Amino acid sequence: MRIEPRDASAHRAKAEAALQGELPFGRVFTPHMVIASWDREHGWHDGKTVLREPLKIDPAAMALHYGQETFEGLKAHKQDGGRIIAFRLQAHAERMQRSCERLCIPPMPVADFISACEAIIATEKDWVPSREGASLYLRPTVIATEAALGVRPAESYLFFVLATATGPYFAKGFSGIRVKVEREMVRAAPGGLGSAKTGANYVASMLSAVRAKKEGCDQVLWLDALEHRYIEETGASNVFWVEKGVLYTPPTSETILRGITRDSILQLAPALGIQVQERRISLDELVAGIHSGAVTEMFGSGTAAVVSPISEVMVDGHIVEIGGGKPGSISRRIHDEIVAIHRGRAEDRFGWCHPIPC
Repeated sequence: MRIEPRDASAHRAKAEAALQGELPFGRVFTPHMVIASWDREHGWHDGKTVLREPLKIDPAAMALHYGQETFEGLKAHKQDGGRIIAFRLQAHAERMQRSCERLCIPPMPVADFISACEAIIATEKDWVPSREGASLYLRPTVIATEAALGVRPAESYLFFVLATATGPYFAKGFSGIRVKVEREMVRAAPGGLGSAKTGANYVASMLSAVRAKKEGCDQVLWLDALEHRYIEETGASNVFWVEKGVLYTPPTSETILRGITRDSILQLAPALGIQVQERRISLDELVAGIHSGAVTEMFGSGTAAVVSPISEVMVDGHIVEIGGGKPGSISRRIHDEIVAIHRGRAEDRFGWCHPIPC
């Protein structure tokens, strides 16, 4: 299924004006989207680039009643030489396939996913920002559209890709965030949907996030569902910490999303001479390590924010400061190296940058 871009020259002036203003995350949408459909007779078909408009779905569409949907989030960057690339495009295509399989959705072939993303980026090439810290964020999504009530996999689906010109995910930028340890609620449990990128995981985190923000925190730090003891991830990212000079992150599982940026860091760190390991850490061990000075840095990783330094952890109402409340050198080094790869300023030694023909 080859999806062709559209001529969007009529929207160029609008794009130029939009890129001169503020670019809050996920608010400045481009004029087009890509859509495709699935049914048993045709499989994935009828992929095309169209003007973005409200979706026409039946109120009985099964995604609305049973949550059968999944999505991805990836970025396109304009490099210093003017070339536009999509970062880790293949990896995002493969992760969407895994999420679809978990949710009983027919997986879209990797080649079709890549074609869809290439088409929307090529169409909206004028919306890819050049400024530092900005990018074109893509949101590929699949929803069940069959109009029927009854808990079973749907017989029809809609795939679409939206694009939004966006600045930094956190308004604070790279200055460090405060996270609140969640003692009661859980984001995901063993055997559940924690390893799939689906809305159910995010809505499960919202009440905790709202409460955390009222207490002056930026994100929730989740503990495991069984013992409420081990660090898992934040509401929007995987978690890393630096202990005695070694970079650690919890191993992925049924309750921790296999983040693409997390995977990038696991590959990149050794190439930068940084020792990295996967291991579990309890909240008590983390706090003790911070107090003793063994834990000197902590950060979240994700497509939206890349690397978000965690400067403070709120534990039962008490603030524990990490590394003097400032981003650490390893956090900064990894962030800057990934951004340099985005912009074509550093060698793409792992082949992560997918050139967009446009």
